Amino acid sequence: MNAPPRSVRRGGFAVVVALGLALSACSGSAPAGATGSAQSAPTGTAPETTAATSALDFTAPTIDGGRFDASTLSGTAVVLWFWAPWCTICRAEAPGVAAAAAEYDGRVMFLGVPGRGAVGEMREFVADTGTGGLTHVVDADGALWQRFGVVAQPAFAFVDTDGTVATFGGSLDPESLRQAADDLLAG
Repeated sequence: MNAPPRSVRRGGFAVVVALGLALSACSGSAPAGATGSAQSAPTGTAPETTAATSALDFTAPTIDGGRFDASTLSGTAVVLWFWAPWCTICRAEAPGVAAAAAEYDGRVMFLGVPGRGAVGEMREFVADTGTGGLTHVVDADGALWQRFGVVAQPAFAFVDTDGTVATFGGSLDPESLRQAADDLLAG
């Protein structure tokens, strides 16, 4: 059974996570050719909040072959969405993530961080789910997932304008995701 909703307040912002609505993280074996180890986390893992002024100090390739310098987002509220191309729960939550990204465009940056799959499969996922409005960076070696303490997908990391990070393991429904974005903006 899931715990009741929790709110974590650190560094001037609150991330409200509706644990009762969270779905279980994808787990089990990855498809052939996927990278990384198959790990699972409890549904709706409570967010971990840490001060990480350098959380956005990274560059990574994008799924379209470019490079993304996350340090350009310093001072911006950012939501990182960790997903895998074969994850059915990620696929189900993708329209809500895309809608939130469109709704908060110019105020909160949404960044997709796919892992555990081939880049071609990542591109197909983005095309199939309508999440092409987000920038998606490829985390082929798992360094970004590790940086944010992500062990399974889906997961989210919320970075406020001061660089404080709250990481949530599990799926978020659209209402909870919008509330988290509002909380980032309320600072």
